Amino acid sequence: MSACHLAQVNVARAKAEMDTDVMRGFMDQLDAMNQLADQADGFIWRMLGSGGDYTSIRPYADPLVIMNVSLWRDVGSLKNYVYKTVHMDTIRARHAWFAKMNEIQLALWWVPAGHLPTAQEAKEKLELVRRFGATQEAFTFAQVFAAPG
Repeated sequence: MSACHLAQVNVARAKAEMDTDVMRGFMDQLDAMNQLADQADGFIWRMLGSGGDYTSIRPYADPLVIMNVSLWRDVGSLKNYVYKTVHMDTIRARHAWFAKMNEIQLALWWVPAGHLPTAQEAKEKLELVRRFGATQEAFTFAQVFAAPG
């Protein structure tokens, strides 16, 4: 068992509140995408909000910005789920539900096994990538750093 797990955060700005017709297509597939992740090789944990999924996690002043935080065994496991499963269909359709953001929306970082990241920690890691680019502290798929040790 590895001494570290890969944490990931991604944010998106919804075009409307989750309970509107605009967001129905996204919300209709959310449970299936979460089940797919739960069963994916390397998946460890997902932050859940008050609604039983991540769409109620709103750590930013803008109430339409949602945050997804999860833990994975390694970069390859997360990458496989994101880009080599039907999850990719959701990525391709994201413009129907989410507004374009002019800043980085994803950050990855290593945490000690057993540590569960907080929303505040995730915000800080995302801000590090936005301000400094990829570093050992926080990075993206474009420039991955190995786990410490």
